[in-house]
Amino acid sequence: MQAQLIALDWGTTSLRAYRLGDHGQVLEQRTLSAGIMQLPTTPRLIAGVMCSEGFELAFDEACGDWLDAQPGTPVIACGMVGSAQGWREAVYRETPADVASLSATLQTVRSVRGVDVHIVPGVLQRSALPNVMRGEETQVLGILASLPAGPSEQSLLIGLPGSHSKWVQVADGRIVHFDTFMTGEVYAALSTHTILARTMRSRETFDADAFDRGVKVALSDDGAAGPLSTIFSCRALGLTGELSPDAQPDYLSGLLIGHELVALAVLQRQRQGPNTELPPIILIGNAQLCARYSRALAACGFPQVTLAQQATERGLWQLAVQANLLKPTLAEV
Repeated sequence: MQAQLIALDWGTTSLRAYRLGDHGQVLEQRTLSAGIMQLPTTPRLIAGVMCSEGFELAFDEACGDWLDAQPGTPVIACGMVGSAQGWREAVYRETPADVASLSATLQTVRSVRGVDVHIVPGVLQRSALPNVMRGEETQVLGILASLPAGPSEQSLLIGLPGSHSKWVQVADGRIVHFDTFMTGEVYAALSTHTILARTMRSRETFDADAFDRGVKVALSDDGAAGPLSTIFSCRALGLTGELSPDAQPDYLSGLLIGHELVALAVLQRQRQGPNTELPPIILIGNAQLCARYSRALAACGFPQVTLAQQATERGLWQLAVQANLLKPTLAEV
């Protein structure tokens, strides 16, 4: 099957490339460790030109053969490739943001191959404490494209767990608000660069009991003091013999995720009213991490959690269709 679009999810540490056929069907995909902070450096010939520019080298490695096989295939990219440190900066669009507003402001960079790469802007939320995202907005749009239109979207919350977890409120097909929690990065720092790491021992299997214990502490009266008050318990419980070294990593994971979700529930009720039911959740991301969040969300009282797949590909397809990058007869969704 002929490809109708090449879609790139280009982040800080990795580059995922997709060949998409009719209606956004994934024909082929590949993943490279060529994020914007890990670009190739070895010069080589590209389209008859000796090239040493990192973005050009990574782009050619990701999809040069696809473009050779099918010249003229349109290319769209999202993620940190559009940041100030990226290939070409795509200025943030402010909330509320949707497919129309984002597709209307794609930034274009012409590659050495003579191919235009259309870069999706991130989203900026202006407030007393501003918030930004790049890449997640495309995933959210991919999820929205798969949902039936209706009142259910009014209370939908989309979660993207990771180093910087995002919780995105959507209404009428638009991104209207989002919160960021640096849970993953804080976990990595605490478990490798603090005194907590001295008594921890990693294990290959998930310790559900230790994880649940951490979530329970975050939900307890002691947890009400916040994570800065509870994280030392990871070490103290180990020193008193109540938490084994190989249980401590999952305990800390549950503790931090639990604190994140407690705060999320507080924010939801502040915005929607104290007696408002917690909204249904759609999670996007790594399957193992989403499984942890699903477990913790249930413990925190969120009534409905579902998992989504291929959100990035669907979002990039939707943006390309809206931006008229595809041939009219192939732009059905």
